[in-house]
Amino acid sequence: MAKLHRLISAVLRLAAAGGAAAAAIIMVTSHETTSFFGTEMEAKYSYTPSFVFFVVAFAVAFAYSLLALLVRPGSTASRLLLLSDVMVGMLLTGAVAATGAISQVGKSGNEHAGWLPICAQVQAYCSHVMGALIAGFLSLLLYFLIIMYSLHAVAKPLCSCH
Repeated sequence: MAKLHRLISAVLRLAAAGGAAAAAIIMVTSHETTSFFGTEMEAKYSYTPSFVFFVVAFAVAFAYSLLALLVRPGSTASRLLLLSDVMVGMLLTGAVAATGAISQVGKSGNEHAGWLPICAQVQAYCSHVMGALIAGFLSLLLYFLIIMYSLHAVAKPLCSCH
């Protein structure tokens, strides 16, 4: 049973690492230059702090996922793994939420603040950002599954109801 638990955990962590890496790479490669009323306009992920936060958060999640694979079950470090998983999940939730909010402003603008939508002018850039958000959300769902599976594995020995 311990080998099955380790295998499931490893598969979930590898999938989450892949999703995190994909999200960060897609976001880093999002850029486009266009002419708008005779003025060159460049859109890059690095011009928006929430997009930079997204890249850093998912790069950290990728590295953490790979390092977590090295932790032996039953060791002292394995006890901290669940807490670390929750912290990484919260970090990714913040990154997806911040990026989603800014993406919505880029897509629709904000009439009350006087912000115009930009996605009509830089469609490829917005498509890249949407792809990064989708990959990031899938990675976040995998982290949720990791947390739920780890909680189940930790709670199982405590419960005599089986």
